[in-house]
Amino acid sequence: MKSEVVLINIFSNILHNFQYVINLQYIQLLRNSMEQTSREAVATAVQRVAGMLQRSDQLDKVEQYRRREARKKASVEARLKAAIQSQLDGVRTGLTQLHSALLDVKDIQRSLADVSKDWRQSINTIENLKDVKDAVVQHSQLASAVENLKNIFSVPEIVAETQQLIEQAELLQAHRKLMELECSRDDLMYEQYRMDSKNTSDMNLISIYFEDVQVLSDELAKQLWMVLQRSMVMVRRDPTMLVSVVRIIEREEKIDRRMVDRKKQSGFIPPGRPKQWKDKMFEVLEGTVSTRIEGTQSVTREADKMWLVRLLEITRKYVLDDLTVVKNLMVQCFPPHYNTFNRYLFQTAQTQGHGTLRIENLVGEDSQTSSSWFFSLYHNAVSTRVKELASEDLEANEIVSLLTWVLNTYKSVEMMGHPELRSECDINQLEPLLPQDVVDDLLSKYVKTFTSNITGWLRKALETDKKDWQKETEPEADQDGYYQTTLPAIVFQMFEQNLQVAAQIDGDFKEQVLKLCLKQMNTFLIRYKEEAMAYKEEHLRDRQLPQCYVQYMIAIINNCQTFKESINSLKRKYSQSSEPTDSDAAIERTLNEVAKEGCQFLLDEVFLDLEHHLNELLTRKWLTGSHAVDTICVTVEDYFNDFNKIKKPFNQEMTSEALRRVVVEYIKAVIQKRITFKNADERREGAERMIKEADQFKFLFRKLAAGEDTDRLCGAIAAIAEVFKLTDPTLLFLEVTTLVSKYPDIREEHIQALLAVRGDASREMRQMIIGTLSENKVSYSGVTQPIFKDITVPTITMTTMTTMTSMATAKLLK
Repeated sequence: MKSEVVLINIFSNILHNFQYVINLQYIQLLRNSMEQTSREAVATAVQRVAGMLQRSDQLDKVEQYRRREARKKASVEARLKAAIQSQLDGVRTGLTQLHSALLDVKDIQRSLADVSKDWRQSINTIENLKDVKDAVVQHSQLASAVENLKNIFSVPEIVAETQQLIEQAELLQAHRKLMELECSRDDLMYEQYRMDSKNTSDMNLISIYFEDVQVLSDELAKQLWMVLQRSMVMVRRDPTMLVSVVRIIEREEKIDRRMVDRKKQSGFIPPGRPKQWKDKMFEVLEGTVSTRIEGTQSVTREADKMWLVRLLEITRKYVLDDLTVVKNLMVQCFPPHYNTFNRYLFQTAQTQGHGTLRIENLVGEDSQTSSSWFFSLYHNAVSTRVKELASEDLEANEIVSLLTWVLNTYKSVEMMGHPELRSECDINQLEPLLPQDVVDDLLSKYVKTFTSNITGWLRKALETDKKDWQKETEPEADQDGYYQTTLPAIVFQMFEQNLQVAAQIDGDFKEQVLKLCLKQMNTFLIRYKEEAMAYKEEHLRDRQLPQCYVQYMIAIINNCQTFKESINSLKRKYSQSSEPTDSDAAIERTLNEVAKEGCQFLLDEVFLDLEHHLNELLTRKWLTGSHAVDTICVTVEDYFNDFNKIKKPFNQEMTSEALRRVVVEYIKAVIQKRITFKNADERREGAERMIKEADQFKFLFRKLAAGEDTDRLCGAIAAIAEVFKLTDPTLLFLEVTTLVSKYPDIREEHIQALLAVRGDASREMRQMIIGTLSENKVSYSGVTQPIFKDITVPTITMTTMTTMTSMATAKLLK
């Protein structure tokens, strides 16, 4: 009461202060207005007078002007007085009203004091009404008991009927009976709680009497969960049963919410509430979907190597079929507010791995469809199953199958991106089935296993190819007639298959596998080179074996070119980068080495057969009519009939090398002083024979397409023959100079050997020629392949010649 009085006093003071402030403000406003008006009036008067008295004749009318202005002034003053009076009347009226309000406030103050006095006097009267209050509560309880009296006496009968309805699958009727029983029990318990919340004995008595109600509730729940577990089958056969289940669950949800609200007000909640059957429904559906996904595995790895492929395909088919049913049939069985397609689908990241799905994650506002949480259930179940599979000890091909399915098939048109589901499921919003770290671990495991496997595959392929080298039949030829083995095809078919698989997983992973293949290829080619060398050494131990050594060595050379072409093809097909790498350079280098060594091995084979005939050159037997060169040409041509089956560019390089070796061997025969001409006739005859044989070599290797160096190489033999053919010894220096100018790699010991073979050059002449050439070295700017560089002069010859001149150690031309 004191607070009311204080408030009234404060309000009165406010009114007095407000009145005083208004008076002061009004007076100040009037003063300011009058000053402003006075200034404006003076200015206006000055302007008017100046306008009226601009000429002298207007002075006569001054009195007339004065009277007119006086009348106007009087009129204005009258209006001003009326306006001020009106304003003062308004202020007086406002003050009167404020005074009246102050009197009303004082009356209210006195009334509140009277009310407070009366309230204090009525407290004792209210306390005397406690018995009436208890009577009202008891009356309410009795009224509730009378209202439920019929149900109370018929509880056993209703329980039996409800049990029978449940057994007959009449779920809606059974639930109606159950709600009646629960309503009677809950009302009685609530009234008992209101009367005496601490009276547990009466509350237990009610619970015992209605104990069968909870049993019925559990039995009904079992029937609901059974229907939900068979929902996919049920929706096809009898969707009304599923609709009934959903209606029952919705009823229970409403009752749960009502009971929870009443608990907030009274503190009482019936036993078994809230039932949360909707949450349980989602648990059952989630378990049903998980069981369906887990039950797709029909075979094991031991029974079928393709078990994982079968499992993933069955999973794909089941998920696609079920979601199609969900979209076309299940959506009509659930209320739209379940938000089955739009809202919950985006909650998968929050619910994965956190157990049961909560109802608050599933229900949204303004949703138009009712199946997205089914999609999410399947997505979560598939994700869980895939994680289980990823944790197993998978083989390399199984890892590929799993990742291909997870990263590509799952969101493709064959599954979640199917046209039938596209309008309801945005695949871009689906969370990944596997976390990125799990994917990375699987890829790492695959690379490790693939590395081990490919090493074994390459080793096995090489061993198989080596067995073919021992065959007594020639290797197969391609469409162009070039010998080849199956090794390149096997190796690159292996690479192709693995790269195709890697390309299905990921573009970056494909690049990684390609690099790994090339790295393993380089290691394999080094081994290939070693085996080719061992094959040649094995042949040299017994040149009769293997029988087709030449043909298979040609195939080995051709394989190098095939390897190059296949590598380039793989890079064009599976690599986004065209820049060469270190691995590419190493492979190129190794392949060239293998091919060149193979060509060298074949030439060694040729010259082993020619060794006897080469030894006859520039001997007495040769001078008297040997057919060594004829045999050499025939043998070389015969070998090169097989060498024509070598692919370019190796066949061209091999022909050029064969010509060079023939010429070098011929010149070696000259330098080794196998013969010394005794007279001019022998020199002429030997020189003519050398020129003829040089022409034979030239004709042969032109026929074999040895290249542009044919004339120059064969010309070296003819140039030496010209030195022998010269009849005037005084011109010998000029002929030697010509020889040196054509072949600048010729050395001093070579010239000494040639002069020794000629047989008629005296010591002084040889000294003079060598000395003059040493002092006047012939310059040559052309770049040509050296001929004399690798030709050595026998030591005895060199020793003898060095004693002939003090300049023997000088090089004629470097």
